[in-house]
Amino acid sequence: MALKTPAEYVDSLRDLSIRAYVNGERIESVADHPSIAPHINTVAKTYELAHDPEHRDVMTAESHLTGERIHRYTHIFHSADDLVKKIQMLRLLGQVTGTCFQRCVGLDALNALYAITYEIDEKEGTTYHRRFCDYLTGVQRADLMLAGAMTDPKGHRAKRPSQQDDPDQFVRVVERRDDGVVIRGAKLHNTGGINSHEVLVMPGTGLSDEESDYAVACAVPANADGVLFIFGRQSNDNRKLEGGCDIGNPRFGVVGGEAMVVFDDVFVPNERVFMNGEAKYAGTMVNYFATWHRANYGGCKGGNADVLIGATAKMTKVLGTERNSVVRDKLTEMIHMNETTYASAIGASAMGYALPCGAYMVDPMMANTVKQNITRNVYQIGRLSHDLAGGFLATMPGEQSFDNPEIARFVEKYHQANPEYQTRERVKLGRYIENMTSVTTMVEAMHGAGSPQAQRIVMLGQADIDKKIEMAEQVIDGDDDVNGLPLPGKRQPAEVEG
Repeated sequence: MALKTPAEYVDSLRDLSIRAYVNGERIESVADHPSIAPHINTVAKTYELAHDPEHRDVMTAESHLTGERIHRYTHIFHSADDLVKKIQMLRLLGQVTGTCFQRCVGLDALNALYAITYEIDEKEGTTYHRRFCDYLTGVQRADLMLAGAMTDPKGHRAKRPSQQDDPDQFVRVVERRDDGVVIRGAKLHNTGGINSHEVLVMPGTGLSDEESDYAVACAVPANADGVLFIFGRQSNDNRKLEGGCDIGNPRFGVVGGEAMVVFDDVFVPNERVFMNGEAKYAGTMVNYFATWHRANYGGCKGGNADVLIGATAKMTKVLGTERNSVVRDKLTEMIHMNETTYASAIGASAMGYALPCGAYMVDPMMANTVKQNITRNVYQIGRLSHDLAGGFLATMPGEQSFDNPEIARFVEKYHQANPEYQTRERVKLGRYIENMTSVTTMVEAMHGAGSPQAQRIVMLGQADIDKKIEMAEQVIDGDDDVNGLPLPGKRQPAEVEG
């Protein structure tokens, strides 16, 4: 079975018996808890569209390991076309769900592991790459949902992993056995982890030689002994338990249902260990992962913004302002910013190049530019949505107001705008805009795949300022011009009198 159905995905989560906590309480089944169900429903769309003939080309690929048709979310990028199709897939899923669909971190982690295990083996004579390919074959055939886990708690930010008062602030190996390793620590902001089959653990930073215990990369089943998930709270999350028109995104989650995953002395057998002490490769792996992941945002956020633009445009119809030239210009600006980031992601992918292992990497400068633009454009698109929807977003009546016969008629009467639309429809649209421009979604756009400064550091390094100085000097003072032209900025040799 290379392609799961949505129902098979949900049933597989019930079979896992993941140790998970929501609002401080342990839950029996992640698949049957109303706080997690919208996030599961979002992931289910990734499985559903893979069976749709219309989307087969972007949602699936041919495995280079087995030749079988597999989900693109378990695929290794082997061409620039693979990278472009990934971005197209992300925009499609964003358009269908209006939120984060949670499988991107796992996909980029797979590719980072594929690349770094090859490079470690080439230089160190280890056998990680073959081990990883065996694991990857199983992932592809079972069409597993993978959570990538990179962000450590970090503790005191001015101290390295080995300098922390509490050494567990970064995931580390606490015991090495003949048959595997024992790891301890936690990973934060784990997108989709609580409804994944496996967690791919990676170092979260570059490491020095004396920090070899922190240089661990491995695959851990979500239900392994010692693994537990603590679900994070999100803006207005209790509204999903209330029902009615206040929910926001009523069918799908808000961002990725992030959780903290704790590894409380978890044993990982050798066949699931892909880095074990090779500290000097940690920084390269982090860079590989981050570069792929930053390019993604032009696709997923592009799809999300398509839905937000649509909700905002419909709100202008509800208000009766859709023909106003200022309104139309602001919608145009939202579209412009959205297409700019998408174009950058496509460009980063089209300019991809082969790594030593044969996998394809996006253009690093363009990938970081994509994410830098996202940290601004998502906020600006949200600001314009707020502008066009009006102050109503901050003062909307709740569902209960429509149910109380004493006040319902006043709520209906005085929130009515264009009579072609019911007041409840205006509230539902407003709640969606509120939901998808909340603190949770904006912070994710800001810090997902690294903070803005992380991208700026890479961009400056990639820019090669010295080379640009040489370009300027050559353009201004170069002497490789066509002989005989009377160029105005160039002194002509004096004529020699006969």
